[in-house]
Amino acid sequence: MTLSRRRILLAGAAGMAVSALGTRSAAGEATRGAAAAPAAWEHVLSGTFSNYGTLEQAWNYLYPWGSDHNGTARMYASGTDHNHVYLERSGVLAIKATRITWDEGNSSADPYLPIRYHSGAIHAKEHVTVNDTFPQWEVRGEFQAPSARGTWPAFWLTGANSWPPESDILEYKGDARNWFNTYKNTEGEWSNTIVPVSDPGGWHSYRAWISKANATDVDIHYYLDGDWVGAHRGANFVDHPLWIIINLQMEGSSGSPGPTTDTFYRARNLYVGRSRA
Repeated sequence: MTLSRRRILLAGAAGMAVSALGTRSAAGEATRGAAAAPAAWEHVLSGTFSNYGTLEQAWNYLYPWGSDHNGTARMYASGTDHNHVYLERSGVLAIKATRITWDEGNSSADPYLPIRYHSGAIHAKEHVTVNDTFPQWEVRGEFQAPSARGTWPAFWLTGANSWPPESDILEYKGDARNWFNTYKNTEGEWSNTIVPVSDPGGWHSYRAWISKANATDVDIHYYLDGDWVGAHRGANFVDHPLWIIINLQMEGSSGSPGPTTDTFYRARNLYVGRSRA
């Protein structure tokens, strides 16, 4: 979710080829992972979109740092303001971005773009922290994501105490390709797996399996609709707590001008689990 230059490891047809390979290998990988995993598995987050009580027990509104980030949308949401973040029905969270017609100044976050939209974000109260106690994590959800020019939806993890680390499980930047991204370390090393998606506005599942590889690093396996699409290895995430964020940003890296009509981003079946050593 930054504007940094990113190193593309898998893209286009190559990404689809890896996806096909992953379809064949995922079952074997899962079997090996299950055999090696600690016996205790804990459900950290699920069923939180059933009503506003469960939503607000597990999630905070806005970004962890406030209302602004790196696009032209300012986040608006609270327990009494459901214009942009609301439960469309039991189990389905909706975020709506609306074009504004007045001058609201510029974003307070780099690159300080003019605010042209009101939108929404939520972040989980529970952190993902890979360590000796919790060496494996699963983070997944189902989403209907906009992909038109100027729309920038995301489902991602980012450092609670510092940046990096970052892991983007869902990120569309103005076209029908999902970016699975990992910012590995402070030296600016990105890994990117870019996968074309048929009809991003339909329901698709996005998943990250994160496992401790050594004293400092994790391996992250990314999945789309149950198919393995790529592995990013050697990410310096161990002992770094991570926020879980769902947001609909606009323009910025997704291009401009963005849409003039309302844009919708929906989520359901959000799940987080972890192993206990």
